[in-house]
Amino acid sequence: MKIYTGRGDEGQTDLRDMSRVSKASPRIEAYGTVDELNALVGRIRPCGHGDVDEYLREVQNVLHVVQADFANPDPDEGDPAVRDEHVSTVEEWIDSFDEELEPLESFILPTGSKPGADLHHARTVCRRAERRAVALESAEDVNATAVTFLNRLSDALFVFARAVNQREGVPEESPTY
Repeated sequence: MKIYTGRGDEGQTDLRDMSRVSKASPRIEAYGTVDELNALVGRIRPCGHGDVDEYLREVQNVLHVVQADFANPDPDEGDPAVRDEHVSTVEEWIDSFDEELEPLESFILPTGSKPGADLHHARTVCRRAERRAVALESAEDVNATAVTFLNRLSDALFVFARAVNQREGVPEESPTY
């Protein structure tokens, strides 16, 4: 397969159904930002914590599903799609890690150990992906469960960051006002 085709040289790209859209369309912005998030998660993994690494591997695979979901303006029943169980799984991870953590009493700075700070960074990119998905959802039909997944994933990345920092003995810092 040839890597370059020249089909995108004039600012258009193909969706899954082979329709052509601007590379600046909300749909492309949404799944392009999810792609950025996926690459960032790939840079974090392995982070040195087996359970987190296992979850991040699963996250990367589901992020591919999110991209396929967003790239498909007219999905059929058998097409890749984010489902409720993807969201439920992430909620289970959050609940599990919350048991390990002290309750938050204030905002914290997105810092810490290298993998902890990287997970905070991934959380912010996930929030941007979610904002792009919400913009897409307001303009076109989209799987709302995929948007919910991104919202929940950002929460999971936050608790992963907190847990990794705690495990590595790095205290959380609150902002000063």
